[in-house]
Amino acid sequence: MTTSPADEFETYRPRLFGLAYRMLGSAADAEDTVQDAYLRFSGADRAGVEQPGAWLAKVVTNLCLNRLTSARARRERYVGPWLPEPVATGDGTLGPLESAERRDAVSVALLVLLERLTPTERAVYVLREAFAYGHREIAGVLELSEANCRQLYRRAVRRLTVPEARFEAPAEQRTRLVDSFLSAAREGDLAGLERLFAEEVVWWSDGGGKVSAARRPVEGREKVLRFLAGVAARAGADGFALSVAEVNGHDALIVRGPAGADGDAGVIGVVAFEVRDGVIAEARMVMNPDKLEFLGRQLERARTPG
Repeated sequence: MTTSPADEFETYRPRLFGLAYRMLGSAADAEDTVQDAYLRFSGADRAGVEQPGAWLAKVVTNLCLNRLTSARARRERYVGPWLPEPVATGDGTLGPLESAERRDAVSVALLVLLERLTPTERAVYVLREAFAYGHREIAGVLELSEANCRQLYRRAVRRLTVPEARFEAPAEQRTRLVDSFLSAAREGDLAGLERLFAEEVVWWSDGGGKVSAARRPVEGREKVLRFLAGVAARAGADGFALSVAEVNGHDALIVRGPAGADGDAGVIGVVAFEVRDGVIAEARMVMNPDKLEFLGRQLERARTPG
């Protein structure tokens, strides 16, 4: 029985989505890229595609390189800080994350750092680190020499090896800090929050000009606490509904607004925490509603299985 292009493609879709997301930092763009790859696959001469997995990885990588080139220009015009789209990972969307290294490889902190790389450096790094491609395989995907790919990989690693790129915090410590943050935030316990923050903590907010958000990072423990107190005051009597979910490999704070007429309280924010030396060193909050659509669908499916 001959397998249809659609059925064959579906076996590769999760891996291709994981590749595109790591390359682009956008779930929406990753979905579009994977769909474009399917259209090319369905229209290709299947006799000429000897290794579909490798063929599709090359197509997706090059589609991502094209998107990254135009994305750079868009991000220069972006209102306020740009942060990657959050993705829930407890459902295996980005593949198995059974080790701390694999979790760190999809963390918001690392995706932010990947923005420092050129598109080609990012492709080499992602293929090497996330998908264990050899330099010869990467050279075939990018149509570069093996020596050039090795050089690009070394350059990418140097750019990412900076003091703040330390993700060694144990999972138990992260969980404890996020749980403590959740309890203190629910109780309005600013003194409790203060104990969780590093003195030089930085709070980033990505509203994209779509919602009210700080357009510059808030730096320093005292300023962050005043900022959070202001956010709580603006929430009013209805307040926010707070919970924790695994996002980009680590526990993150999910913020829902008051329930609407249909009883549904949609996700209005996600906060990813970067932990260093036992305290929260950075917090990155995505509030742009466009960037929360994919995660919202994931969380809704989790709430209503089947």
